[in-house]
Amino acid sequence: MTEQDILKALSNVQEPDLGKDLVTLNMVKDIAIDGNKVSFTIVLTTPACPMKDMMGRASENAIKLLVNKEAEVKVNFTANTSSNRQDNSNQLPGVKNIIAVVSGKGGVGKSTVSANLALALAQGGARVGLMDADIYGPSVPIMFGVRGERPLMKDAGNGKGMIVPLEKYGIKLMSIGLLVDDKNAVVWRGPMASSAIRQFITDVDWGELDYLVIDMPPGTGDIHLTMVQTVPVTGVVVVTTPQAVALADAKKGIAMFGQAQIKVPIIGLVENMAWFTPAELPENKYYLFGKEGGKKLAEEYDLTFLGQIPLVQSIREGGDAGVPALVGDEPVARQAFADFAARTVRSIAMRNANVAPTQVVEITTN
Repeated sequence: MTEQDILKALSNVQEPDLGKDLVTLNMVKDIAIDGNKVSFTIVLTTPACPMKDMMGRASENAIKLLVNKEAEVKVNFTANTSSNRQDNSNQLPGVKNIIAVVSGKGGVGKSTVSANLALALAQGGARVGLMDADIYGPSVPIMFGVRGERPLMKDAGNGKGMIVPLEKYGIKLMSIGLLVDDKNAVVWRGPMASSAIRQFITDVDWGELDYLVIDMPPGTGDIHLTMVQTVPVTGVVVVTTPQAVALADAKKGIAMFGQAQIKVPIIGLVENMAWFTPAELPENKYYLFGKEGGKKLAEEYDLTFLGQIPLVQSIREGGDAGVPALVGDEPVARQAFADFAARTVRSIAMRNANVAPTQVVEITTN
């Protein structure tokens, strides 16, 4: 066996999402051959890659079929999270992907989706931050069980102080709810809220991250514009529930990010509260808010459908208790969020491979 034989065999193994073979994509490194033993490393586009095991098996089969049926194959994995940032914003330079989670209206579970997406990415080995940009209704302190905790400050040199995000379940967390008493209302005009969001970007030490998930406020307003004008947003995850009222508002969110002057890619759409299954009747599905409204909306707008999250009591209980579904012990909830996160990771990788580099949005008014 030679290195050339191995590369030729692996040129028949496709990366499922990017549609090209591992060799063309330069994903094969460190080939070592010792008699019948061969080992090499596949460089993944994200540590959380859901296709990892499939690519490993396909690589082993290709070598045994095309090179040496007696070969003892060892496939190692490492990751270099894909990113196509080529911006000149100088904001969050250590963050490879900035993912905004949005909804047209409140109450559709956007914060629950944001929290569990961040957790799934971290559980896959990625470095993850979660920014709670919902100034008027911050949920992250409750959902992660850090109410009453305060972030520390550190000296970043030049006399500038930086906020150090809290860490929980391996995720860096920042929220206005960590800076103000949760009994007090944040009564701010739009410019003040926008200024706070800019500070979450410029004055928080996020460090090196593969993904920064941003839990956006509902609707389409000042904070959304501030975000896309301040940092290069990789893409948007749209959250909706199946009923007509939520879908009508989700369409507005989709339209906002599709406008010519904004043009932020939509990674996909997820349908939350898709059905209810009572614990005592696990085979039954009750479509309380309508059936597959989010799926049909994704088809209508030609968006990637990221999956359906059922209405499960443990998801609500876990969020209230500071134990999100992905670190809880309810298998249905865990599986739903894991599947959604896997599709999201794949959609981000395809977006980075096929769509123009991310830029800060410049909005001009006449």
